[in-house]
Amino acid sequence: MSMTTRRGLFLTFEGLDGCGKTTQMRMLAERLRAAGDTVIETAEPGGTDIGGAIRRILLDPANHHLSPTAEMLLYFAARAQNVDEIVTPATARGEIVLCDRWTDSTWAYQGYGRALGVDVIRTLDRIACRGRQPDLTLWIDVDLETSLGRAKSRNVQEDSADTRMDDQSRAFYERVLQGYQALEAEEPGRVVRVDGRGDLETVAGRVWQVFHDYRELHV
Repeated sequence: MSMTTRRGLFLTFEGLDGCGKTTQMRMLAERLRAAGDTVIETAEPGGTDIGGAIRRILLDPANHHLSPTAEMLLYFAARAQNVDEIVTPATARGEIVLCDRWTDSTWAYQGYGRALGVDVIRTLDRIACRGRQPDLTLWIDVDLETSLGRAKSRNVQEDSADTRMDDQSRAFYERVLQGYQALEAEEPGRVVRVDGRGDLETVAGRVWQVFHDYRELHV
């Protein structure tokens, strides 16, 4: 029996830029589809036409003057659209939604990295997401040097214009990492750290094991 005949699931992938989460999400999606599940992939910010437009504002290096509060609100605006347009309808149909980032990113990047605090993140999440929390969050954890090196190399290779977040200081990313560590400590039942070291297949095996264990316990 495929999982979609049981109930819909909402899974998110988190981590520092360059940790490999996007690739791991796609590999999990392929494996689930091969097993007969219906899988929807989305991203934050993005996933929808409106979310994509917001993403371009957020990641354009020309917008270096974007204030931290405006940045945070734009992320939640994109997220609210994702909830209404993709996540809620798909899970109601019994499908599996995989999302590249969610509110946990805002917790880490804006709450800790921008030092806006986590209380405001919780409040905005209640407004934008209306209780729609991931069933399982996989935090792909790599060291800071690896993360920053991969992110910059990727953007050079892809000639990407979405580099505004890559231009932040090392101290900023150290605070972001602290945010993820605090999140795992606060919600160990939902947020599971996955060692991001090793080749793609090795990390994919770890991701699958976490997912399999969750399914055995909760589905």
